[in-house]
Amino acid sequence: MATDRNGLQTRIERMCMERGLKMTGQRRVIARVLSEAHDHPDVEELYRRAAALDGRISVATVYRTVRLLEENGILERRDFGGGRARYEATEEGDHYHLIDVESGQVVEFTHAAHAELLRQITASLGFELVSHRLELFARKLPDVAQEQTDHTVQTEQKGGSRP
Repeated sequence: MATDRNGLQTRIERMCMERGLKMTGQRRVIARVLSEAHDHPDVEELYRRAAALDGRISVATVYRTVRLLEENGILERRDFGGGRARYEATEEGDHYHLIDVESGQVVEFTHAAHAELLRQITASLGFELVSHRLELFARKLPDVAQEQTDHTVQTEQKGGSRP
């Protein structure tokens, strides 16, 4: 069974098993790489990381596995610009993405007041909010201290690996 660094089964692997997907050794490696990723890798980057762990994994296997996981609601495809789809594990709860247009860095964050405002807006229009997505494309301000940016990324990315 694929395990995270603490010896526990990864969240992505658990989701696969719950959906009745066969977990081959190569799929387990790919699930582990995805579970440990904090940077929304594209398929090529996912392949590089997985192949470093298991040299038998081909790029075709990674593409097929990503498609299978996406079709089963385990992965979500993101388009942050740059011409390549990037992926993250499907998560419960609200979180948003800020994309640095110069570096391509993706910062995940939460904002409870924003989520509540969206619920209020949809309710005032006679609807119940079932889902929403927010992607901010921005350029880092020149006078923002690196320590402030690092602190924001660290506290707002939801911490550690995604088990």
